[in-house]
Amino acid sequence: MNAAAWRLTLAASVLMGLAMGGRSAFGLFVSPLNTASGMGLAAISFALALGQLGVGLAQPAIGAMADRHGPARVIVIGGLLLAATISALAVWPISAVLALMLVASAVASSAVGSNGLLLGEVGRAVSPARAGLAVGVIGAGGSAGQLVLGPVMQWAIDYRGWAVALLAMAALSLVALPLSLVFRRKAGVAASHASAPAGSVREVLREWRFWRVAASFGVCGFHIGFLGVHMPGVIERCGLPPSLAGTWMALAGAANIAGSIVIGLALKRYPAGALLVGLYVTRALGIAGLLVLPATPQVMLGFGLLMGASHMGTLPPTTQLIARQHGVQRLGTLFGVVMLVHQIGSFAGIWLGGWAAEVTGSDQLLWCIDAALALGAAALVWPRGGEAVKKPAMRPARA
Repeated sequence: MNAAAWRLTLAASVLMGLAMGGRSAFGLFVSPLNTASGMGLAAISFALALGQLGVGLAQPAIGAMADRHGPARVIVIGGLLLAATISALAVWPISAVLALMLVASAVASSAVGSNGLLLGEVGRAVSPARAGLAVGVIGAGGSAGQLVLGPVMQWAIDYRGWAVALLAMAALSLVALPLSLVFRRKAGVAASHASAPAGSVREVLREWRFWRVAASFGVCGFHIGFLGVHMPGVIERCGLPPSLAGTWMALAGAANIAGSIVIGLALKRYPAGALLVGLYVTRALGIAGLLVLPATPQVMLGFGLLMGASHMGTLPPTTQLIARQHGVQRLGTLFGVVMLVHQIGSFAGIWLGGWAAEVTGSDQLLWCIDAALALGAAALVWPRGGEAVKKPAMRPARA
């Protein structure tokens, strides 16, 4: 990659870190917000789930806007809204405001660092040979955000209080504004996409192979949504110290960095579908191990390492499957649709996770559902012989 492509990739990595790190660390605030507002865990989980569904509904529109007009303006607006909505959570922790701001902050976060927004732009800037590595670096950025923000927010909550911690997170989201400058397009770039066939997206949406990939990523959303919001509660319900949640997030984030880059590099040698099968089966086996082993700190942290290694690792091969089958010109729009399915899965994982924990007092039901879904996702992306693969045309990286 040339210098411009590297700058774009690294900026996208930081933005992904802001969005994913903040989303992962937000699970630390569920308990104090519940205490402050009196909403109840199920109600807060439902509001968070609605936020993830809102993210999904916004994804196709955000991807399409970035494809047509460039992502810089979208990122700026998202950063400002994210800072405002997170601040409101800290200042007015009452039920009506809390529910509205949880939804609004999730949507704003997607405008800062969503996959459809960032990957569509980077996919056009780098050569197909380097695309897997670039996506892996962006995924690693999301993991680095989790690695840093998890323990930092835990420390801030413990020593400064949850409200101050939320305000600090709001201030941090403004870093998106200067980073947006890297995404400004030169004159004529946006217009070059107008020549894409008007019916191309509609034609792709009629293909079952597209929906197989999208459905598998929906399972990924179920898994990540549940872990991101409810893992601190899972640790508490296992009788372990609540402070272990920050360490768990940090270890998962560290493993995520390695997993994202390793999978991105592996795409040069192994088929994307085969790698996805391995990742989803790994998740199912990890959950099975958690269910049968004693709930000790060592087991929980080992589970975090395994889940982290497969967390964002699904992103590079999923992106490559979409790009190779359908081209890069509409990648932002198409991946926006894939992210809609992902967020529907996230909605289900967050909502059902809170409901099951409140009703049964246990997370075992959700773990069993999660493991079964992971095996189903592996079956969906299992490489099938005879499928035509559309390779994206070689495009020069932007200067």
